[in-house]
Amino acid sequence: MQYLALIYAGEGEDDVDMETLIGQYRAFEEQAAKVILGGNALEAVSTATSVRVRGGKSQLTDGPFAETKEQLGGYYLFDCKDLDEALLWAAKIPSARYGTVEVRPVMLFE
Repeated sequence: MQYLALIYAGEGEDDVDMETLIGQYRAFEEQAAKVILGGNALEAVSTATSVRVRGGKSQLTDGPFAETKEQLGGYYLFDCKDLDEALLWAAKIPSARYGTVEVRPVMLFE
């Protein structure tokens, strides 16, 4: 079954050394290679554009949909036997130590 792990953290965390964090992510990806189907980091939230369609017209807003302390910074797509396994892998994502990782099953249509 596929699970999406959405990685949330505060942007510009002062106590996070990016070089160290990148090394931790590389180590995690090597360890989890058997379950990772894909994943990417996202550009800063300042580059986001939200799209809403109301009354047949697109409304564009700079930035994320909601103002929050933690921002969506990236994701992994896991292929795991069940939610318990996906949660075990999500807990090993480096940013889980100071941010939040939301795990959701992927709805597959057949």
